[in-house]
Amino acid sequence: MAENGKIEESEFKALYPFQNRLVEIDGGNYHYLDEGEGEPVVMVHGNPTWSFFYRNLVIGLRDQYRCLAPDHLGCGLSEKPPGYRYSLERHIMNLETWLEALLPDASWSGGKINLIVHDWGGPIGIGYAIRHPTRIRRVVILNTSVFTAGDMPWRIKICRWPFLGALMVRGLNLFSSMATISTTVKPLPQAVRDAYVMPYNSWENRAGIHAFVKDIPLDPDTPTGRLLAHIEDMVRGVLADKPMLIQWGMRDWCFTPFFLDLWRKRFPQAEVDKYPAGHYILEDAGGEILARIRAFLERPDT
Repeated sequence: MAENGKIEESEFKALYPFQNRLVEIDGGNYHYLDEGEGEPVVMVHGNPTWSFFYRNLVIGLRDQYRCLAPDHLGCGLSEKPPGYRYSLERHIMNLETWLEALLPDASWSGGKINLIVHDWGGPIGIGYAIRHPTRIRRVVILNTSVFTAGDMPWRIKICRWPFLGALMVRGLNLFSSMATISTTVKPLPQAVRDAYVMPYNSWENRAGIHAFVKDIPLDPDTPTGRLLAHIEDMVRGVLADKPMLIQWGMRDWCFTPFFLDLWRKRFPQAEVDKYPAGHYILEDAGGEILARIRAFLERPDT
């Protein structure tokens, strides 16, 4: 059952046929994919997904690009250190540490990246871009926000409640397991559902995804609230001259079309495609989006 995250190894390898790589960052083993050669494409996941979310993009792009996809500490196949203080700032710092060690100088071949972000991967990936603007060649936005405006859905609010939130997210694994049902228009195959929740198979291993939820800044005068406001203030200036492609699932109950409008207001030059897809947009419209991203990446710089 998906709730337990049980999946046969052969099924998992068929879905996720990659070499697992680890590097120690901030006291924990940081898992990542490094597949293919060529211009780097960095894919940053959100919550409660992990690099598995990008598996078909990696398979579809690695013949021509170097596909890099990390799992944040506490997520996916990365370590889930007991007592780790998960926060937006630390996730950005970990991504920064990993990429800066992995990539050549930005002025050298292979030093610039094409950045793809989804969900919490938006603030994390764009947070990195603001610190390293010369690294960024192109940006692909998938149902995410770096803006302070917008309401939190009740399904997320409940997961923040004292005691009940911990019971739901860490005790019963409802946040991860229900996401495999509620975030797509097309029902996911059971093996795919199982793979999504596989890393979150115990109370201890769900601490990171629960911390993600609790770190959402309802109060602007918190470290994460202030950092998100800084990212929002900086994003237009940093990315204004970067080619941007926005791929949006219009049936997403979390990142609704309201957030798409925020992106379009700030980046009117961005190319936008809308899909009758849910929050896990790559599950509903992955084939079309892969073709769109390939064409976007292959276009010569102007």
